[in-house]
Amino acid sequence: MKKVLLTLYSVYGLLVFLLTFLALLPFFLLAIFVKPFEGLAAPLNFIWARVFFFFLFLNRTKLYFEEKVDSKQRYLFCANHTSYLDIPTVGLIWHNFKFIGKASLRKVPLWGFMYSRLHILVDRGSLRSRHNSWLKVKEAIHKGFSVVFFPEGGILSKNPPQMVNFKEGSFRIAVEEQIPIVPITIPYNHILLPDKMPLTMHPGRVEIHVHKAIWPTGTDDKAVAELKQKVRAVIENKLEEIGAYEGR
Repeated sequence: MKKVLLTLYSVYGLLVFLLTFLALLPFFLLAIFVKPFEGLAAPLNFIWARVFFFFLFLNRTKLYFEEKVDSKQRYLFCANHTSYLDIPTVGLIWHNFKFIGKASLRKVPLWGFMYSRLHILVDRGSLRSRHNSWLKVKEAIHKGFSVVFFPEGGILSKNPPQMVNFKEGSFRIAVEEQIPIVPITIPYNHILLPDKMPLTMHPGRVEIHVHKAIWPTGTDDKAVAELKQKVRAVIENKLEEIGAYEGR
């Protein structure tokens, strides 16, 4: 019986995702094709995330901010990544940012088109793609956007929420551009939407911890390594502090 209920809930969740996206699609298209409206993407993501979680009965979301996010400051937001639910979860943060994600997302019908035009996609197996995405991230930052990274490079952990090694790209950009990184801890999404069962939703509560911004302390390779270590330590400490490794 439980399996049947989870299947029904999962189908319902997929419908909610599609219907809310289609309702907002005209506004996303406006942001894509009319350059002055490009900045609409971030508030649309926020609205979409709020509506999506509300109709999934995940509206008891808990957002914890260690300090206020400055709307005028450019950041790199770096979050641990265990579930496809992480993208709308980060969308709950009100800020003008673009996501960087896997090139395979482009294959998702319609949604992939929107995502590829408003955000930044990278094929990590292609040196050219990695270079082009690097340039696009810098361009976005220079235009005043913040950027959201999942520094593990994808949903790669076989034992979430334990994390795999962080890739250094986002930290090197932070050092080169001298902008701060905001660590983000998402402790339980791997339970709500497991990567091993990506179409099976579970009811529960979304929780997200937005930590204090960490500024680079230099401009060399040592500064990159130190920044990466600090960000990882913040996320790991929060996961341990709230008992995420033991589940809930």
